Amino acid sequence: MSSNTDTPKSDRRTRITVIVALVANLVIAVAKAVGGLLAHSPALLSEAAHSVADSLNEVFLLAALRRSRRPADARHPFGYGKERFFWSLLAAVGIFVMGGCFSVYQGVEALRGGSEESFGGYVAGMIVLGVAFLAEGVSLVRALHQVRKQGGLADGMRDPALRTVVAEDGTAVVGVTLAFAGMALHMATGQVVWEASASMAIGALLVFVAYRLGREARDQLIGEAADPEAAARICALLEAQPEIDSVEALFTMKTGLESALVAARIDLVPGLDSERVEEVAVRIKRSIGHTIPEADQIFLDITERSAREAQGSPAATGERGGA
Repeated sequence: MSSNTDTPKSDRRTRITVIVALVANLVIAVAKAVGGLLAHSPALLSEAAHSVADSLNEVFLLAALRRSRRPADARHPFGYGKERFFWSLLAAVGIFVMGGCFSVYQGVEALRGGSEESFGGYVAGMIVLGVAFLAEGVSLVRALHQVRKQGGLADGMRDPALRTVVAEDGTAVVGVTLAFAGMALHMATGQVVWEASASMAIGALLVFVAYRLGREARDQLIGEAADPEAAARICALLEAQPEIDSVEALFTMKTGLESALVAARIDLVPGLDSERVEEVAVRIKRSIGHTIPEADQIFLDITERSAREAQGSPAATGERGGA
């Protein structure tokens, strides 16, 4: 697990990655749109819609990076970390509506209305797709390089902003390839069905990617638990404490990319006085904070049986931060 002290640095790298993707998509979107209109190409227009959707999504991701780092306040005592997941959900919706649905619509319209067989502009359109492939490839390589620097797929892809950029750029590379193949086959055979099929395939791909990104953002927004490894380490730490008789329940929830809430219901061994209970609670919370740096909100609930045997000690204790 990465330390919180590494987060600002990784955020800066992610912001640069998102800006690179944004600039590439803006330039490519204009080129694709002009080429698609000149060539009357549904596949190229679908790719233009894809790039416009990606550009808007990069704006959402930049907002996520900025807003999610605001400190906790009275209205949001657990901070604004989940802003990152909210804007990622909006990005998924943008991919679905602006990219996926428009691409499918273009393919269906091409099948219904046919296509002009004057291929003036198709060569220019295919050149645009070649340039787009290179630009999207460079952006994808940049994003994958950052994923590798942040611990590989397991750790690097935990960041919804970086995960979205990788998904967008990877989908863009595949989409450009499909559009190029569809246009080439249309020119070779004179059958618009090839290009229409490419457009619908691009739409289906975007809908699938949007669904996967949206599902992950939804899970995080509604209160996803910390990863099983972290929960197991916390449970092992609690069970190793000599003053704890049993761990009745353990609850964890991600409150941001590098922050989590931990709540445990425990039974203490009989015979501890109130002062001793307080010392044990403080020590346990500090141990959890040192073991799991993301756990910046830690609460211990002493069950009634232990509380009574602790001679009137408080039934529950809570502390912000485990340091």
